[in-house]
Amino acid sequence: MSSGAERYKVLAAGVLCMIVTIGIARFSYTSLLPIMQAETWLDEAAGGWLAAVNYMGYMAGALLAASVSDLRTKDRLYRLYLVLAVVTTFAMAFTDNMIVWAVLRFISGLSSSGGMLIASGLILNWLIRHHYRGELGIHFAGAGVGIIFASAVVELLVYLAQSWDLQWIWFAVCALLLSIPAWIWMPKPDTRPVTVSGAKLVDQPPSQLFMAIMLVAYFCAGYGYVISATFIVDIVEGQETLKGMGQWVFMLIGLAVMPAAIIWDRIARAVGYLRALMMAYGIQIIGIVLPALTDSVLGVVLSALFYGGTFIGCVSLVLTMAGRFYPTKPAKLMGKMTLAYGVAQIVAPALTGMLARENGNYDLGLFLAGGFVALGTVLIIVLIQLEKKEQRQVQEAV
Repeated sequence: MSSGAERYKVLAAGVLCMIVTIGIARFSYTSLLPIMQAETWLDEAAGGWLAAVNYMGYMAGALLAASVSDLRTKDRLYRLYLVLAVVTTFAMAFTDNMIVWAVLRFISGLSSSGGMLIASGLILNWLIRHHYRGELGIHFAGAGVGIIFASAVVELLVYLAQSWDLQWIWFAVCALLLSIPAWIWMPKPDTRPVTVSGAKLVDQPPSQLFMAIMLVAYFCAGYGYVISATFIVDIVEGQETLKGMGQWVFMLIGLAVMPAAIIWDRIARAVGYLRALMMAYGIQIIGIVLPALTDSVLGVVLSALFYGGTFIGCVSLVLTMAGRFYPTKPAKLMGKMTLAYGVAQIVAPALTGMLARENGNYDLGLFLAGGFVALGTVLIIVLIQLEKKEQRQVQEAV
């Protein structure tokens, strides 16, 4: 098989893994949340706590990814997480016990790190070794496909009058079918410290100050991302003028996500990764707060496009930067970055769910999320200046 054809199979494996571990194991919950609230005892606060537990699992997966350097171990984790995504999705249908649900959401969160971190690290390492551009835009487009997939499946099953538990079973069947090519097409990792042409892979770590600021900025992005990711369907359905549009808005987010990471790759080539990241943060702020400012159809459509078109771009840009700093072990720094992202995702849903229960809407939670992303934007500006200073110091030293 030609290396070009092999590249497409590797990228396809990553996209399918993203659909299974992110689109289904993670985002099916967002699509099903209003249905579960209508047909079970689940309320806004409990829904927020389950989302928080899911991110605890994701954070545990990020911690594991950060602690493992061996590519063979990462490959085994990749395959294990595909299995866990299928099993936990299936098991959600057979209980309405909060504790059991929490355990399942934790494990599904753990499996989500397989698509976001383990797979992206394996793919980036493969691309760099085979002298392709070290970009993850196509891989992260799988998140958009997964969101669209989750929304479309729920719309179809609601039309067929399927109950919440049967919907979880259908999602599990889809996850099983998609995980088979995701398993087969991901090649076993090459552990040699050189590329296929024999060139040595060399790590180029940033300064400790740069990394510290980057971690805080990425924490802010995580807080901003998770509110809409968890509650957007419920937010839209809770507005009288937008009743019945929740799944369609979530699907629109998925449509915006699909090309977003690829577009931000191109922007980063032109202006640099940090400037592209600053632009993405700025646009995301608008996308997050718009539902709190207007209940018009145009407002929610713009919110979906701005939010969907930026959050995965932020993730892709940051994790690609991490992989380029450490090409020999890309998932290690990716894991550390995602720990910062994940801490925010544990705190934010639970806090927002409680605020929504107290206030009767999600407005305060949305404004708080927008404020965090605004802070992150300021920190990215600081990083741009720091990068210039450190580059000057290197040039003067030479």
